[in-house]
Amino acid sequence: MGFTGLARWTNAPGTGLESVRNNLLVNHNAQPRGKWSLSIKSYRSSLSQISGSNITSERNMYALTMDENVFILLEDPAAPSRTDVQAAAVPGQEEAWLQNNPPHYRTTFLTLRPPGALEQLLEQIKARWVPVRSTSTSIGQRNLLGGGQQLTIEGHIFAIGTDWLVRIGNVVLAGGQVKGMLLEAEYLPLPVLHSAVADGTSELLSNLLISILPNVRDAKTAAVTISDSQWEDVLWDREEDMKGTKNVDEQEQNNDPYAWDDTDITDWKRGDWVGVDRDKRSAFLIVGALRSEGLL
Repeated sequence: MGFTGLARWTNAPGTGLESVRNNLLVNHNAQPRGKWSLSIKSYRSSLSQISGSNITSERNMYALTMDENVFILLEDPAAPSRTDVQAAAVPGQEEAWLQNNPPHYRTTFLTLRPPGALEQLLEQIKARWVPVRSTSTSIGQRNLLGGGQQLTIEGHIFAIGTDWLVRIGNVVLAGGQVKGMLLEAEYLPLPVLHSAVADGTSELLSNLLISILPNVRDAKTAAVTISDSQWEDVLWDREEDMKGTKNVDEQEQNNDPYAWDDTDITDWKRGDWVGVDRDKRSAFLIVGALRSEGLL
């Protein structure tokens, strides 16, 4: 798993997917590697309907299913972001301030497995969540929770040599209407790339994505990015942060002459774009892009 770049082709024609596919096969000698299939469900809380509640704004939840994982983005518009709280802290006491305030931030990003576990959990605890675009209010909660799917991404995965994976897919609404395309390029040799550009874009990835797009007049394309600082906020974990502030025992000295000293070996770090972390970043960017267009 490597680092990825995502692009959105909002006005792709009906033949867009086939055009990109042909371009990959003919001009890049790409090899098919399978289907690219994602589904996204969106929900909204109904906490304000509870008698005596003081909820000023409902919360939103988006669940993206990718293979065996479900990535869930929870948003509470009434809560502050971690950056806002950090900015209000006394200089030099930011970490202590973050641990005590507030109970949660505006966005929370979770990973669940297997697919279907979210609906099962919501039903078991009788959670007050309903699909955003339900067509009926008379059906039971079980059907409400199970009927939230409103968008899918359907397409193909290709390999270019041994260094690149490319994913291309149509964005399909619940009624079957196609709303453009998503294109994702993954550079396999590196687990992470810290961009020197503020918005997190990579020239290497951008050049490849541009090269696989067909030459279509008036095509509207845009890179979907997130800066390193924004991604750090998304990944922030209160429990992990608190563990880091506790006293850590001094490293024991091993005097065994036959012992293997592995203290300088660095394992994959949290946030590197490998395994589920790569998929997590990709899911966050996809949900963010489609939300910004009002498709979720």
